[in-house]
Amino acid sequence: QVQLVESGGGSVQAGGSLRLSCAASGYISSIVSMGWFRQVPGKEREGVASIVTYGGITAYADSVKGRFTISQDIDKNIMYLQMNSLKPEDTANYYCAAKKAYGLWSNPNQYNYWGQGTQVTVSA
Repeated sequence: QVQLVESGGGSVQAGGSLRLSCAASGYISSIVSMGWFRQVPGKEREGVASIVTYGGITAYADSVKGRFTISQDIDKNIMYLQMNSLKPEDTANYYCAAKKAYGLWSNPNQYNYWGQGTQVTVSA
């Protein structure tokens, strides 16, 4: 129904920047909001940021406020995550997600579709 593909991950030094992209295809009209999550092996998947498809309202985890910016290009069906001032603790596999219903944005269980993930590694 909906396919999500992330790109843009890589390895950078602390203080550097990366921009992640998520391309959506399929029945995208069913999506009401999208988000970025990250996960480290052995830990739970954590919400990073979200954006409402109509209106562009955003939300961020406290740990990334002021450093990360989520945005979307509705016409191109692409969502972005601009990550600045990266820290070693930002190292994780980052996932793009989409949901069909409104709710708690940071709860991964409320999302219906997921990308394959893209690795971000930040060295000290």
